[in-house]
Amino acid sequence: MTVAARSRRLTVRAVAAVAALAVLTGCTGSTPEPQAPTAATSAPTDTKDPANDTALAAFYGQKLAWTSCRNDFECAKVTVPLDWAAPSGDTIELSLLRLKAEGKKIGTMLLNPGGPGVSAVEWFRSSPGSLGTRVRQAYDAVAWDPRGVGESTPISCLPDSEVDAWLSSDATPDSDAEATKVVADATDFGKQCEERTGPLIGHVDTVSTVKDMDVIRAALGEKVVSYYGWSYGTFIGAWYAQLFPWRVGRMVLDGAVDPSLSAEQYSEGQAQGFSRMATAFVEDCLGEKGCPLRGTKEQAFAQIETLVKNADGTPLATSSGRRLTQSLMTTGMAMALYLPAFWPQLRAALTEAFKGQGDGLLALADAYNERRPDGTYAQTLQATGPIFCLDRTDTRSLDQVKADAKDWLAKYPPLGDTVAWSSLGCAVWPIKPAVAPQKLTAPGAPPILVIGTTGDPATPYEWAQSLAGQLDQGVLVTFEGEGHTAYRRGSKCVDTTIEDYLVSGTVPKADVTCS
Repeated sequence: MTVAARSRRLTVRAVAAVAALAVLTGCTGSTPEPQAPTAATSAPTDTKDPANDTALAAFYGQKLAWTSCRNDFECAKVTVPLDWAAPSGDTIELSLLRLKAEGKKIGTMLLNPGGPGVSAVEWFRSSPGSLGTRVRQAYDAVAWDPRGVGESTPISCLPDSEVDAWLSSDATPDSDAEATKVVADATDFGKQCEERTGPLIGHVDTVSTVKDMDVIRAALGEKVVSYYGWSYGTFIGAWYAQLFPWRVGRMVLDGAVDPSLSAEQYSEGQAQGFSRMATAFVEDCLGEKGCPLRGTKEQAFAQIETLVKNADGTPLATSSGRRLTQSLMTTGMAMALYLPAFWPQLRAALTEAFKGQGDGLLALADAYNERRPDGTYAQTLQATGPIFCLDRTDTRSLDQVKADAKDWLAKYPPLGDTVAWSSLGCAVWPIKPAVAPQKLTAPGAPPILVIGTTGDPATPYEWAQSLAGQLDQGVLVTFEGEGHTAYRRGSKCVDTTIEDYLVSGTVPKADVTCS
């Protein structure tokens, strides 16, 4: 089936991994007093504010019925139009999860951990420590599953019985016949998504999600709402600030996506980002005792590329009886390149792989793909591609993709060709994108913090620089480090800057650089 959804998952699981590894120590010293956020600009006239549209009154007038659902969390559902262009038509439900402020509440903060396709409800339920104590004390924190995702009305493309074969299939064709099969499988995947999901499959774009977000804001009874988005969640946040600047309280966009990029530019940026991280891993490994790689950096990359190439024809055995195919091998490598904390596991997995055993890399691939012990999968996997392809199209021909794959593998080892082939799924996607890539300025919105990590593989630092420059009041916070996203990664400078802004409204006077 399509490799688009597979490779688009390069942006999916990182935040959950970061949350699990977060440094949970608090900051010391004095902190500014909490201050409630206010709107930076007045609301537009009635004809421009959807909240005043009589056709949308039933949605904007909803009252949420919260119920207790495990530990200190509360759950609720909200109803939104399936098609925002036809609000009197069919509707869908969105699932919400709230953790009420532990101290004096100053506002409500919506959360999205990335993807696209990650269940924010599942993520926040398992990782409330993704927010620091000061933030949890000051805000009601609300995660919601976007349309098509998780516990909201979901996308469905494949039965679990077919997913193992889909993920194991060849992601980097080496012949015309293999390339033709990749195109056919990608086309078939799109058709199955249409058939199994129905009309919703054409309305899971980010702009529709952003309109849903404003209904959630109204249902929560808030005139303005604050927001923290990680990875793809920054794309949601930037679009919300663009369409509803008068509703923005305080907003942090961590691991920023550049909304002006075409699908090809997006893919090449990720290929470059993961290659940088792979280079850092190789250099670190060569200095470690027991590293399975030998010689120079270039020689080490050649060893990895030979391992990957050989797995195409001869998958590695595992103790479970499953085979580690080339596609699963590169997926496992990608998972381990998200954070330096995963590098010891990658070293051990490569040591096994060079001896013909694939257990370590298969375990990493299964974590990346959210494969459960019983062989079933989280729904995330199927939502990623359909959402991404409605936000960006790829107009390259098969010959252009082939050329890029060859070029990118040489320029961005060891995953450059995998990422190049990934965007082919959007080129044959059956539904046209809802909007074109464009710069977002968010005119009238308050200052927005844009966080970029210099060694981020999935959302390269250049994307944060670009987004901060696009926004009328973008403030760039640079984390000089490696890994995906920055908050709660152990930098007191990063955490204090973000929390002073969110809790007390303290906006840095200039761009900030932290280590």
